[in-house]
Amino acid sequence: MPTGRLSGNITQDWEPVVLRRTKPKASDLKSAKAVNQALRSGAAVETVRKSAAGTNKHSAPAVAPARKLDETTEPAAVERVAAEVRAAIQKARVAKGWSQAELAKRINERAQVVQEYESGKAAPAQAVLAKMERALEVKLRGKGVGAPLQAAGGK
Repeated sequence: MPTGRLSGNITQDWEPVVLRRTKPKASDLKSAKAVNQALRSGAAVETVRKSAAGTNKHSAPAVAPARKLDETTEPAAVERVAAEVRAAIQKARVAKGWSQAELAKRINERAQVVQEYESGKAAPAQAVLAKMERALEVKLRGKGVGAPLQAAGGK
């Protein structure tokens, strides 16, 4: 009668498992502790000093900076409103008794646009100059800048 125990020869049917250590990481090998241990055991230790270590010097980049590339492909300076055009706009506006905001409203632009044209900061757009010519009745493009529009060509 069976009593719950197996009789006979019992054998182990699996292979033994061997646990191995993992390889040390490079950062662990560079630590002061690992270097001292290697020196004590007599192992060869190589030390290499980086040329710019601990300084704020950087070597020149291998590729050209983006700024230099842009300068070679694009014009260096953006064209601005000429001094005679600026003066003609101001003179005509003051002669009509308009403020910058009023001129801007008449040409459907912001007051800042008129201010930039009068200060010379704006890049001249032909459409804006044409609107100003019609509103101020003064020639602002081509030859004869500042002359009355009717005498300049009779548009």
